[in-house]
Amino acid sequence: MNKTDRLLAIVLELQRRGQLRAEDLAETFERSPRTIYRDILALGEAGVPILAVPGHGYSLMEGYFLPPLSFTTEEAMMVLLGSDSMARNFDAQYRAAAESAVRKIESVLPERLREDVQYLQSNIRVIGRGTDGETKQHELLQTLRRALLDRHTIRFCYHARHSGGSLVREADPYGLAYVRNAWYLAAYCHLRQEIHPFRLDRMEKLEVLSSTFTRPATFWAALEQKNQARTMTVRVLFDWEIARWVREERSYYLTAEEETSDGLLVTLTVRQESEILQWLLSWGSQCRVVEPDSLRAHLAEEARAMLQNYT
Repeated sequence: MNKTDRLLAIVLELQRRGQLRAEDLAETFERSPRTIYRDILALGEAGVPILAVPGHGYSLMEGYFLPPLSFTTEEAMMVLLGSDSMARNFDAQYRAAAESAVRKIESVLPERLREDVQYLQSNIRVIGRGTDGETKQHELLQTLRRALLDRHTIRFCYHARHSGGSLVREADPYGLAYVRNAWYLAAYCHLRQEIHPFRLDRMEKLEVLSSTFTRPATFWAALEQKNQARTMTVRVLFDWEIARWVREERSYYLTAEEETSDGLLVTLTVRQESEILQWLLSWGSQCRVVEPDSLRAHLAEEARAMLQNYT
């Protein structure tokens, strides 16, 4: 944070919290108290009416404020919760940026609105899935963000679940997406010669190469078109006893459902059977594949192999 940004942040912090000591500001902005004293002097010389009370710290003269933003309680709540969510799911640099944004927003809210928002914040929790590899993933995110901004090709080892094994890939990183508790990289894969999504937790040994690329403006549309190219239709009948739970744990590939006298009939569209094999197995004997026959045979073979583990 440069000096200009810090001076503005000090004013916002005083506006938000009322009265603060130099030591408090020094801790917030990770500077020495001596630096804060100089900042307060600079603000005073610039015309900001800061009052100093011995033993109590600094405060802004009553009635002084920066131009406020106009938020409803709901709008402020969504912005602050969104910032909190991004702070928890991104790396340290973006976490600091999100926390700084929260302080700025809170500082310009009217006192009554700020109290309402803080009350709601204390009673709402957004809980994501914790992982042991969170620190590693944050490091990946930081490296990928830099490669995205600089438009540099990357190289990494990727563990593909359905095709098996791992391969070294080179790709041009186009964008990042957070889907169902997992980060994905949308990138042009040099091996496949197409835009492809890569899960970050399946990537290892990431390198940023010196070669650069030009990102197409319509890459998200191209990726969406690829997702819509799933051509295999699967129909599965679930017992009524678990219909509620199937809807709760719905597959990403589910496209339609129908209530029948025999149970809940769902339709899925996939590129290959292996994409939904584990999901179907998780429902045990309470689901039955109607079509295609090849998937029925695949499941039967998998069930026989599982039985061998217990006989």
